[in-house]
Amino acid sequence: MDVKSAIETRRAYRALESVPITDEIIEELARSAQLSPSCFNKQPWNFIFVRSPEMLEQIHPALRRGNKWVEAASLIIVVYTKKDLDCMMPGRDYYLFDTGMSTAFLILRATELGLVAHPIAGFDPKKVKKVLGISDEMTVITLVNVGKHSTTNIELLNEQQLKIEEQRPQRKPIEEFIRII
Repeated sequence: MDVKSAIETRRAYRALESVPITDEIIEELARSAQLSPSCFNKQPWNFIFVRSPEMLEQIHPALRRGNKWVEAASLIIVVYTKKDLDCMMPGRDYYLFDTGMSTAFLILRATELGLVAHPIAGFDPKKVKKVLGISDEMTVITLVNVGKHSTTNIELLNEQQLKIEEQRPQRKPIEEFIRII
């Protein structure tokens, strides 16, 4: 699969089924994130790959109500960083950009491996930090939930989520978000 195909194939599916997460898969995902560009090569990102059933269960109470579906994920990748790990740009939180790019690289590699890697904002970062022993000075940006897309494992989805599973949500027309001068 080429990059264009991975971009076009990637979907934030919620209907997941369990898939074995090997050390090799984790290494592939981490290596892809590692190769992402960053300001002065500072690489401010940090990831915790949570795959043990016991630790996944401890993370589940941190999920917001609409994210019950995450409980079917085989892996939750906790993405975190802090401002002073990256270039300090007046008026800009550049560390968030660089960490986001590395996360996108990871997500595209997961797609190439035939996995769903769905990032979410609906969680309590304080609870996640407590469970995983992440320092209060860190910012937990997202949880990337990994599994295999399922067409039958839909009992954890609400009506709106089921509708989105069927068809990719409408994207903004390009004219709405670019300007050519």
